[in-house]
Amino acid sequence: MTEAISTEAAYQRCEQITWTQARNFAYGIRLLPPTKRRALAALYAMARRIDDVGDGDWPDDRKLAALEDLHRSIDALADGRVADESDPVLVAVGHAASEHPIPVQALHEIVEGCELDVRAAAYATMDDTVRYCRLVAGSVGRLSLGVFGAKPASAAQPPPRPLEELADDLGVGLQLTNMLRDVLEDCSMGRVYLPESERERFGIEPGGWEPADNAAEMLQFVAGQAVAWFERGLILLDHLDYRSRACTAAMAGIYRRLLSRIMADPRAPLSGRVSLPASHKALVAARSLAGLRP
Repeated sequence: MTEAISTEAAYQRCEQITWTQARNFAYGIRLLPPTKRRALAALYAMARRIDDVGDGDWPDDRKLAALEDLHRSIDALADGRVADESDPVLVAVGHAASEHPIPVQALHEIVEGCELDVRAAAYATMDDTVRYCRLVAGSVGRLSLGVFGAKPASAAQPPPRPLEELADDLGVGLQLTNMLRDVLEDCSMGRVYLPESERERFGIEPGGWEPADNAAEMLQFVAGQAVAWFERGLILLDHLDYRSRACTAAMAGIYRRLLSRIMADPRAPLSGRVSLPASHKALVAARSLAGLRP
């Protein structure tokens, strides 16, 4: 029988996964106090595990079976149980959920998004694309909100909408930016997330991103939509405590800068992944810690 892992060792493993694989998100997560930092690292490690199933080399039937196993593990977490006490990610997420009001059922949505990837789902309209964004990234925003908590409600400045909706909108902005950045990589895996109706409207050939001029026009259009989602979602910052606000602002700020680069040169993603140097990411984190808006 496999030996159970301690909670501390489980969190350490999740933080190791986060610092080595999260890249952009790690800059924000490090701004949190220790308890929240390790809880968010646990959630990231769980999301990473789900993504790795979808992006791996297994046959599709094996991937879908593994995703079904993950659904069962999430159901157990929602019931306050850990399906495998030797699994550091499950142990850490289970402990984090016992310490914070994390809506662990939202993890099912990430799995559902991954199932769409495995089944090579098509996205006919922007509404279809946004729905996918809500599954794989809006859910992460709502899970994170369970770790962050909120400032005491002020009668003078109540949020315009529920905080969960603001977190969801911010997740859509982040995921649309991911899609714009990764158009070539996704296409190489047979995935086209940006809607066919818009691709047809801009005169883009099926299954690819040619002609480049037309594709660049479409990427510019979608980038403008991502800006709008960011603006709606960033209202969330006004309702988080200082450190949670800094974390969220850092993560959003890095993606907002990526988006600005894409808008300035919408042909760039058609020749390779757009990225920010580490020094720029560190500057965004420092600005966020100083309370500046992305």
